[in-house]
Amino acid sequence: MPTDTFVSRVNHRSSDFKANRSRLVQLLDDLRGEEKLIRQGGGARATEAQRRKGRLTARERLSLLLDPGTEFFELGIFAAHGMYEEWGGAPAAGTVTGLGRVEGRLCMIVANDATVKAGAFFPLTAKKVLRAQHIAMECALPTLYLVDSSGIFLPLQEDVFPDQDDFGRIFRNNAVMSARGIPQITAVMGMCVAGGAYLPVMCDHVLMTEGSGLFLAGPALVQAAIGQKVSAEDLGGARMHAEVSGTVDFHEPDDKACLKRIRSLVEKMGHRPRAPFDRRESDLPLHRAEDLYGIVSGDPARPYDMHEVIARLVDASHFDEYRAGYGRTLLCGYARLGGFAVGIVANQKQHVQTSAPGSDLKRVEFGGVIYTESANKASRFIMDCNQNLIPLIFLHDVNGFMVGREAEESGIISAGAKLVNVVSNSVVPKLTVIIGGSFGAGHYAMCGKAYDPRFIFAWPTARYAVMGGDQAARTLVDIKVKQLERQGRKLGEAEKKELADSVRETYDRQSDPRYAAARLWVDAILDPVRTRDALILALEACSHNAEIPPFRTGVLQT
Repeated sequence: MPTDTFVSRVNHRSSDFKANRSRLVQLLDDLRGEEKLIRQGGGARATEAQRRKGRLTARERLSLLLDPGTEFFELGIFAAHGMYEEWGGAPAAGTVTGLGRVEGRLCMIVANDATVKAGAFFPLTAKKVLRAQHIAMECALPTLYLVDSSGIFLPLQEDVFPDQDDFGRIFRNNAVMSARGIPQITAVMGMCVAGGAYLPVMCDHVLMTEGSGLFLAGPALVQAAIGQKVSAEDLGGARMHAEVSGTVDFHEPDDKACLKRIRSLVEKMGHRPRAPFDRRESDLPLHRAEDLYGIVSGDPARPYDMHEVIARLVDASHFDEYRAGYGRTLLCGYARLGGFAVGIVANQKQHVQTSAPGSDLKRVEFGGVIYTESANKASRFIMDCNQNLIPLIFLHDVNGFMVGREAEESGIISAGAKLVNVVSNSVVPKLTVIIGGSFGAGHYAMCGKAYDPRFIFAWPTARYAVMGGDQAARTLVDIKVKQLERQGRKLGEAEKKELADSVRETYDRQSDPRYAAARLWVDAILDPVRTRDALILALEACSHNAEIPPFRTGVLQT
């Protein structure tokens, strides 16, 4: 692809384009329906109970906290989706997290949803708050906590309380964020009990509304433990903490006044240095974002040109492709997104005809597969981006690394190890979008969740696992057949089919993006049309952190 503006070859009238579009629109309709249900939290009765206490719901609080006319970019809305059904479920894991603008300033916001089990912390609730804190630390974003929680969900306490990435890590992060100079404001707007009471007082400012409670142990537990009878207000009410213990900085009469005070505090925060990433005036892509619906099918076996996707994301559809004629199953190049200079690493899904190394023999390289040459090219490109302080964007539609004798002889393992090394040690922000398949070690090399992307998004067409469902079914059926043969048994064709169908069904369910989002393996499932906006917002968030450590890789395999 030349360095000038990309000329699209999408055929809007083709049957493939129309079929892809129809399928993706249906997927989006299903997702939006599920999101609408999730936003209802614990339902109408729980919402009414919250209002009887004179309190707003978490989402009503957000609408008053955020700048008018601005959007809240929610993260983790599908957290705990389809989980904890034996306890009645936990929509959005009982907490709302995301990026929003308060007095013009981009903030991370964490709000307990008291309509879901009184805001209790399930295992995924703790992990969701930790993910929000991790993003805030990586991006040096002011963080606002709207606390309304009864504490740990006791039936699952063993999965919430003790481990390194459990409930207690939240308070550790409060301390670390404060030490790093990242502003934190907490508003106690309901119950805040037991270990959770540490969160507010480990932040820079503590606000509390009338009728709320902040105590290490509630009245019933105090009476059981030491025989003392005391009211909730006298034990840990807003007036007591404002006038006696001195724990609370601002005693507010109600939710609306409290949220107004938060806005006033945020408005007075100072401004720290920004990251050294280059940003200029932004240009819109020359091609319609809506075309993305028809370009990608989500079928790992169906090829398409990833240039067409890039052309609908980047400014002016302009892409300076790096080593365009070499290692062509991975596209690397420079562009601008929202004015930010970025480096893009993307799987090319078209099959590529090339010459075999060391000969004139022609061969076909399969789209979505990482070959030795493409891994080497991407490694060098990622190092160049780190050298020049250019954030990286990874666009996934990867089947994995090439296998076989020729691949092994070409050094695929060492080339893959080098790519994983530079991705692991990259110091510029990394943003990941899983567009289609993301299988096996290809998921790692393309900056999957384990490789610390600042943000990781997925399209509704995303699918990822160790391998595809069909491959897994064939592999496991072969293993089962051999096990039984050693025991003197043979499976009939019907039994083999039943086993294969069962494996395929499990893999299909577990590779669905909602399954991943439920476990916080992705931060959000994006409407493809919103991908550009999401990436620009993520880049803006990343630009708040001015600290870029030196880039070192250690030993590279050659």
